[in-house]
Amino acid sequence: MTVPASPPLATDLNAPDDLAAFKHAFRRHAAGVAAITTLAPDGSPVGFTATSLASLSAVPPLATFNMARSASSWSALAVADRVVIHMLGAHNRAVAEKLAGPHADRFVGDHWQPGPYGLPVLTGVTSWMIGRIVERVSVHNNAVVVVQIEGGGMGPDDDALLYHERTYRVPGAAV
Repeated sequence: MTVPASPPLATDLNAPDDLAAFKHAFRRHAAGVAAITTLAPDGSPVGFTATSLASLSAVPPLATFNMARSASSWSALAVADRVVIHMLGAHNRAVAEKLAGPHADRFVGDHWQPGPYGLPVLTGVTSWMIGRIVERVSVHNNAVVVVQIEGGGMGPDDDALLYHERTYRVPGAAV
């Protein structure tokens, strides 16, 4: 059986059908925006935005996120014991953009403070959880990181921050 071809990518008409299908589909899949932070071995803060955050189980409380092992934050995540997972709301868009920007600029400013274990906790987020990394699973050039949640806190209530069609959005009307 032959799989029908997906439309070519406008930016690369020679992209393989599997890549085109993958990119088209995931652009249409709205995902919540989170931020992951930790400390590098030298004690400097490290972090990035993530749309791959998922709950794995409630008992014990486990969460997962994925990242490329070529990412600028991977060297710190590869050896870190703990991370802070932040849920971002609509008013955190600037923080999401900052943590998706140049690595050297991500912790310049007053949008964070040291929290438990000295880990960077972003201010004004809708909620945050601290957790211990219990497993890193390598998959091709990427990793699935499993975190056991140990505690956290709540921030102001806000509309969820979503990433959809390569832009940040908030949820629309219920259907």
